[in-house]
Amino acid sequence: MKAWLLIACFIALPTSAQVFTYLDTQGNRVFTDQPKPGNATRVPQVNSNRMAANPTPAAPSNAEDSPEVQAPFHYDLLRILVPEPDATIRSNTGEIIVSATNEPALQPGHRYRLLLDGQPTAEPGLSPVFPLSNIDRGSHTLSVEILDEQGRIIERTASQPFHMQRTSLAQKRKIKPCTLDDYGQRPECPLNDKPAEEKNPFLRLF
Repeated sequence: MKAWLLIACFIALPTSAQVFTYLDTQGNRVFTDQPKPGNATRVPQVNSNRMAANPTPAAPSNAEDSPEVQAPFHYDLLRILVPEPDATIRSNTGEIIVSATNEPALQPGHRYRLLLDGQPTAEPGLSPVFPLSNIDRGSHTLSVEILDEQGRIIERTASQPFHMQRTSLAQKRKIKPCTLDDYGQRPECPLNDKPAEEKNPFLRLF
């Protein structure tokens, strides 16, 4: 039994090792790689059936298991068409119409919003046209935004200045001064400011 175990061990040795066998003084067969001078003979080598292990292939990634992250949508163009930058608007009622354009077209779920002096003028909507009224005299800024379904800003134009000119009360009085008959009828001519009527000098004699 020991002899077969030794044979199995020697077979497992690299092919470059030499194996010898001989009979000892008790008649037992001995296997060794360092033979003694005498009746030792070399044992022919037997090639083993060992094979190189194949590398374990990586498990294929399933694209359905990992959620795909989509990049945020980007508009190539968003700008204000009307009014032009630094335009002067003349309106006694302070009215102005703002119009914007964008490319590509407005995407599903997206909305426009107009900012006047940095503040929203109304709730976001689908129309890029914004009518405004009663804008105060002086300089103002406009900006248009596009929002997504969650209300996040996708695009925004730069702040664009414009100037509103409205006829003041003093200018109105210069154009059409108040007459005595106008007081109380025109808002710029309150009765408290009505001058006293001059009396006829001929009536002073009576």
